[in-house]
Amino acid sequence: MEKSLGLVSRLELEPLRKVFPKEAHHFTTWLEYNIEALSERLGIKLEVLQREKYVGDFKVDLLCEGKDAGRVVIESQLEKTDHDHLGKLLTYLVNLDANTGIWVTADPRPEHQKVINWLNESTPADMSFYLVKVEAVRIGDSPFAPLFTVTAGPDKQSKEIGKKKKEWADRQLEYVDFWKGLLERSKSKTTLFANVSPGNNHWLTTGAGKSWVGFNYIVLMNGTGVELYIDYDQETGEKNKAILKALESQKVEIEKEFGAPLEWEILKDKRASRIIKRFKNTGLTHRDNWPKLQDEMINAMIRFEKAMRPRLARINV
Repeated sequence: MEKSLGLVSRLELEPLRKVFPKEAHHFTTWLEYNIEALSERLGIKLEVLQREKYVGDFKVDLLCEGKDAGRVVIESQLEKTDHDHLGKLLTYLVNLDANTGIWVTADPRPEHQKVINWLNESTPADMSFYLVKVEAVRIGDSPFAPLFTVTAGPDKQSKEIGKKKKEWADRQLEYVDFWKGLLERSKSKTTLFANVSPGNNHWLTTGAGKSWVGFNYIVLMNGTGVELYIDYDQETGEKNKAILKALESQKVEIEKEFGAPLEWEILKDKRASRIIKRFKNTGLTHRDNWPKLQDEMINAMIRFEKAMRPRLARINV
């Protein structure tokens, strides 16, 4: 047992600047001829094309090619990460039409790690960014060697998150466009939403005469509607149900005045209740049909408000 323990040695760390006094002359040169050490850590087969490749007045430390990674730029920094080197990495990547950026540093700041994660989420699927910590280590009397640790890098989940974020951002812009068109078309028909600005959500609301009770337009990808959303009682929700029941007791008259059946809903697992008219086979995905759809929603809202508002005003809870 004692003999086997004698075979176990301690890993020693040495300041990088002591092992590689000059970043460009010592470390980058070493990495050029030992690129497989970084390749193995990243799981990318890298081949160095050129060291200190000029990009305008700047020089990229290493320009490489990688299997399934396209052109790769490597920026080395044997100290704490800073904005200057982050800017250089992005400058080289764009100007050299590269797909992968690798930032090798002695001390990655958490703020820059978040940036690399954000870049992996926000850029196209064929682009990748890595933040790699490098340390100088040795065991016993062996020569010192760099030890690479990936602190931030791409993965399938981050790209999927980025894709979902982009889809949501694009959808928010679509909401704004849809509401702009609807509000513009409604000006000549009603003043109900005259003081409302287009938002980036799937609903547009205006007051119905009671606190936290609103007339809402709803637009989804494949559906739209007009509704009375009742959240008057923000404690137990019981008064919301009471308002719904009071209106529902006049269901026949309300639906006759509105001109179509409505859905009367006490929302499960929510405090609020609502009365809604849904329009199926419509929505954001039917952009060519937006003007017709907006007119249909506006006309429905005019009838809906006329049938609901006076009855709502008479309810005391």
